[in-house]
Amino acid sequence: MPQRVGLIIPSSNRMVEQEMVGYFPDNVVAHINRLRMTGTNRKPLSELLPEVERACAALVDAKCDVIAFHCTANSMSEGSGGERALLDALRRAGAPAVATTSTAVINALKALKARRIALLTPYSQHATEEETHFFTENGIGTVHAEGCGLGGSDAYCSTPPGFWSQKANALPHRDFDALFLSCANIRCMGIINESEARIGRPVITSNQVVLWEALRLIGWRGAERLPGALFATGD
Repeated sequence: MPQRVGLIIPSSNRMVEQEMVGYFPDNVVAHINRLRMTGTNRKPLSELLPEVERACAALVDAKCDVIAFHCTANSMSEGSGGERALLDALRRAGAPAVATTSTAVINALKALKARRIALLTPYSQHATEEETHFFTENGIGTVHAEGCGLGGSDAYCSTPPGFWSQKANALPHRDFDALFLSCANIRCMGIINESEARIGRPVITSNQVVLWEALRLIGWRGAERLPGALFATGD
């Protein structure tokens, strides 16, 4: 019997199926549910939580073994309290195991023993600062935080992976333990290994860490075909 991973993603996301789902092992099936929660559909977490519960319940119906709320900005925007509220909503809906993108990022950084990070996002500087606040709450220092101010989902999706590779290579220093390329709606999983080799530091991305966290929660182990130093941690 295959194991099943449920992902709740923004309706505007076009990258999860395109660049993430193909990395799941053959005996793990991804099931995806969408919510309108970004751009003009952005809403406070208190209004989003009932929708998260309903979306999660539908994935519980599909017998998912783990269910993740997979949106970086929304899972970090209201700090650790917001993360806990999202996890609680998933549990209320009956998910056997739960995660958010922010949960996965923190667990990945712990596995890499990374306490200081560089952060690159496609977001506004304000949204990027919300992420740095979340990291501070969780004991992670951000030595460089850059919001690229791309113009919404269409721009996120159409920006080529080389853009993120160039940004990583152009970081002003290497005084960090890992680089986080934030956002589940950008194309960057294909540059992880190359960027790690060039900058000499682990590189994590939103789609990569949720893939890693979901596999970890269902007890899968291995690093075949999977990008980055993260999958070699053994955690």
